[in-house]
Amino acid sequence: MTKKAPAAGGLNLAAFLPYRIAVLARTLSERLGAAYADEGLTIPEWRVLAVVSQENAVAARDVVARTPMDKMAVSRAVASLEKKGLVARQPASDRRVSAIRLSDEGRRIADRVAGIALRFEADIVGGMTGTERDLFLESLAKLEAAAGLDCSSQSAVKAAE
Repeated sequence: MTKKAPAAGGLNLAAFLPYRIAVLARTLSERLGAAYADEGLTIPEWRVLAVVSQENAVAARDVVARTPMDKMAVSRAVASLEKKGLVARQPASDRRVSAIRLSDEGRRIADRVAGIALRFEADIVGGMTGTERDLFLESLAKLEAAAGLDCSSQSAVKAAE
């Protein structure tokens, strides 16, 4: 029997925080996607709908900035949502950019899936006390800041509480 070689530099991947966060994020995203699968949306489509539902109109570049998706993934999701009649593109003040708006049906679906998403979130944090949840959100905001992410959404979360 051969002895297992130590990990390079002592790295234990299963305990490595960035890896654990990536695995958790992917798992949660997939499980949430399964929860709203009956709505006929892919994960990228839902992400676009979620961003567009926050404002009257959003440019695709803003969707890219607010989601973990690249320009091509956003473009494909917008095209698919447009084909399904859930969003429409309209010229913006800058003619080089189009504004993406929800259709009435897009709004209805976005609202239904938002309800599913909020219940999903409540379920996954349901085992935490209020103090644990607050500490987790504070720690998450610190990790986001350390990673150079815009944490303005955390300010909105705090203001809503």
